[in-house]
Amino acid sequence: MTTETMTVDLCIIGAGSGGLSTAAGAVQMGASVVLIEKHKMGGDCLNYGCVPSKALLAAAKYAHAQRSGGKFGIEAHEPEVDFAAVNAHVKDVIASIAPHDSVERFEGLGCTVIQDAARFTGPQTVVAGGREIKARRIVIATGSSPFVPPIPGLEDTPYFTNETIFDNTEKPGHLVVVGGGPIGMEMAQAHRRLGSEVTVLEGGKALGKDDPEITGIALERLRGEGLDIRENALAERVEKTADGIRVHLKGGEAVEGTHLLMAVGRKPNVDGLDLEKAGIEYDRRGITVGENLVTTNKKVFAIGDVTGGLQFTHVAGYHSGVVIRNALFQMFWAKASTKHIPWVTYVDPEIAQVGMTEAQARERYRDQVEVIKWTMDENDRAQAERVTYGMVKVILNGAEILGASIVGQNAGEMIQPWAYAIANGQKIGRMAAYVAPYPTLGEANKRAAGQYFVPKLFSDQTKKIVRFLARFG
Repeated sequence: MTTETMTVDLCIIGAGSGGLSTAAGAVQMGASVVLIEKHKMGGDCLNYGCVPSKALLAAAKYAHAQRSGGKFGIEAHEPEVDFAAVNAHVKDVIASIAPHDSVERFEGLGCTVIQDAARFTGPQTVVAGGREIKARRIVIATGSSPFVPPIPGLEDTPYFTNETIFDNTEKPGHLVVVGGGPIGMEMAQAHRRLGSEVTVLEGGKALGKDDPEITGIALERLRGEGLDIRENALAERVEKTADGIRVHLKGGEAVEGTHLLMAVGRKPNVDGLDLEKAGIEYDRRGITVGENLVTTNKKVFAIGDVTGGLQFTHVAGYHSGVVIRNALFQMFWAKASTKHIPWVTYVDPEIAQVGMTEAQARERYRDQVEVIKWTMDENDRAQAERVTYGMVKVILNGAEILGASIVGQNAGEMIQPWAYAIANGQKIGRMAAYVAPYPTLGEANKRAAGQYFVPKLFSDQTKKIVRFLARFG
C-alpha cells in the first residue's frame, strides 16, 4: 500500500549504466532525483555483462599465453586452471567496482534510492517501495535481459545465460553455445582457453553484424584455437542426457556436451512497468523513442538497451548525456545519433567498428565508395609481438570518413581515433597528418589513412612535376 507521496524533478527507473549516469549528472546539477532499482545496482554491465565477461577473458588470456610461448623461445606448457579461483577473480573484479555503483554512493550524492520494482500509475506518476513518485520528468533505463527462444525441450534442460554463467565454479567438460554473436563468441573463446571443449551453434553467420572480411580473420584464428564453430546450424530441439545435454539441429545432426549456454540475443525489460497507463508505446524490440529519446509520453524518456537500438554500455552513457540536456534544459533540445558510436567484440583478435561497414556504405553510396586498408603484417610492432594477423579497413566517400573496421590486437583501442574523427566531421587528411610514435600498433591507422593519397603522390603527373622542378636546381 502506498504510504508516502514524493514530488521530484526526475524519476529514473533502472540503476544500470544509463540510469546511474543520468542520476549522478542530474543530482549534481541541482535536480531532485529518485532512482529506482528492483535488483542489483550497476545492472547488467557490472553484474552479468561487460565487467565479468572481460574479467573472465583476462584470465583466459593468461592461460592461453602459457600455451603460446614457443614462438618467443619460451617453453610452452598446458596451464593448470583452478576454475573456482577464476570465478573468484571475476567476483573480486565486480566487488572492486561495485562501490562506485552502490546505494550508499548515490544517496551520498543526494539521490533518493528505492530498491523495489516500479510501475506507472499515470502519465507522470510511478509507485515503488510503498511510495508514490510524482515527477516532472521520468527516465526509463531498465535495460535488457537474455532472450531465450522457445526451443522444445529447453524447459526441462539445464542451461546457462549470461546472467548465470558467472556463478559457475566448475570447468565445463564440453560447453555447447547456442548463438554466435558477440556474447556467445566471447564466452566460447574464454572457456576454450580455460580448458573446455567448445562447440558454437549459429543459425546464420557467426559475428554476422560486422564486416565479413574482418570477421573472417577473427573466425580463422578462433577455429585455430580449437573452437568448433558451426554456421547455419539451427537448433530445433534440446534434451537432458545422462552425461549432460544434447542439441538436435535442423537436418538431423545432433551435438552433445556437458553444459549449454544460450546466447541468441536480448529482449527489452518492459514487463511489469504498466507502460500503457502512462501512454508509452513499445513493441518486442523496445520502447518507441524519437531522436531526442522522448517516448510517446512527452514527459517520459527512455535510454539504453530498452529502446531496442545499439545495446552497449557506452551507448546508454551517451544517451544519459542527451537526456540530461533535454530533461533539465528544455530550451536546448539535443538529438541522439548512432553514426559515431563505436563497438568492440572482445574475442582475440578483437573486432572493432565505427560508422558504416563496406556493405552499408555501398548500399547507400554505390560507386562513390572507396576502401583503403593496411594489414598488420606491415606493422613493425605487430611483427615484434607476433600479432601480425588483422587489418585496418576504412570506408570513404571522397575524403569523408564513413566508417572504419579493425581486427587485430587491441582493435578496441585502435578504433578510437576513427570514432573521434567521425564524431567531429574530420576528413581523411587529418588522420594522415598526425605523427604516430614508433613502433606502435596504432601507427597502422596513420598508414591506412595515407593510402588515400598514394595514387596522387606517386602518379605520373607528380613525377612530371618533380622532373620539371629539378631543372631549376
